[in-house]
Amino acid sequence: MLCQTPRLEPVDLQILNQVNVLRDQLRHAVQQAPMKWTLDLGKALTASAIAASNTIEGYQVDAKDVADLMDGEREVDTSDENKAETLAYQQAMSYIQSLHDVADFRYSKELLNSLHWMLQGHHHPLRTAGQWRKTSIRITAPGDELATDYEGPDHELLPGLMSELVHWLNDGDLDSHVLVRAAMAHLNLVKIHPWSDGNGRMSRSLQTLLIARGGVLAPEFSSIEEWLGMPGNTWDYYKVLREVGGPVFSPERDTLAWIKFNLLAYHQQTQRVQRRVDRSNDCWMQLIDAAPVYRLTERQLTALHEVAMVGRVRRSRYEKAEALNTQQANRDLQALTKAELLTAVGQTKGRHYIAGPRFPQNVLATAQRPHTIVNPYAT
Repeated sequence: MLCQTPRLEPVDLQILNQVNVLRDQLRHAVQQAPMKWTLDLGKALTASAIAASNTIEGYQVDAKDVADLMDGEREVDTSDENKAETLAYQQAMSYIQSLHDVADFRYSKELLNSLHWMLQGHHHPLRTAGQWRKTSIRITAPGDELATDYEGPDHELLPGLMSELVHWLNDGDLDSHVLVRAAMAHLNLVKIHPWSDGNGRMSRSLQTLLIARGGVLAPEFSSIEEWLGMPGNTWDYYKVLREVGGPVFSPERDTLAWIKFNLLAYHQQTQRVQRRVDRSNDCWMQLIDAAPVYRLTERQLTALHEVAMVGRVRRSRYEKAEALNTQQANRDLQALTKAELLTAVGQTKGRHYIAGPRFPQNVLATAQRPHTIVNPYAT
């Protein structure tokens, strides 16, 4: 038996409709934006999602370092363990993103176990990856390892429960909104807890996959993991999972509170991304206006835009973004440094560039422009 999709209240339906409108507006904004920075923004959002999901699990890697790792950099300021977790999650996320428009796509046990192997295979065989757990499982309460927060179903029930979940993923509740189905997929997988480790990340990844398959937004704009990884939201995330799921596997419990929590996440994360798109677009236009003053080429604007929006740029990242060879990329960055638009930080291997003393201040101010995120349930 699985957790059942609840009947939404009028306020939930109203907020779901608002999310539909916001996501449609965001889709149009992204489609109309310059391709260069849209690709950069997509990478930044993926990096933020990976960083946030790792943070939830206790692995601390800055989103900027995640972006560098995604681009092949290895000289980043984090531990080997954090690098391994980040690269594993990137691999899984890349595969999820590639599945968003597969015509004959079907969910299966094999798909879920393969995704789990991508996430957890580097821990195998100490922590078994890619196959159902063969023992009972107990989740401890935060800060008290002796206190049981949740007990998953007996391992002998897992084949049947996962068969039921896969069937539901393919054919169940198809008349429900994709965002509601995605939230329920997350809840059911995390409560079944079929693996010995990595269940939280797998459940969040599955939610992202369902949203991406919905096709409204590009996959990298679809995840709510960045929102879930914000400190206050992470606490609320665990709290609502405890309240809805109960202390043991109890699929008969009411799940409306979980859907409300996810509708809030969808709404606020879409607001956050829209504000970021707006700032990014305004920065790009301001850099175009500044180009004649500083005698900048269009490709050099990409490096400056990256610095404004992310805080730094690496030669390898700029090189890939503009399809340059290493010599060309170095020459451009050296020219920007000589013009005092950029400042080099660090030695050759770990070097990156930040805003220099002559970097257009209006662009930096726009990149740091404050915004307000509203709670739709409080309005």
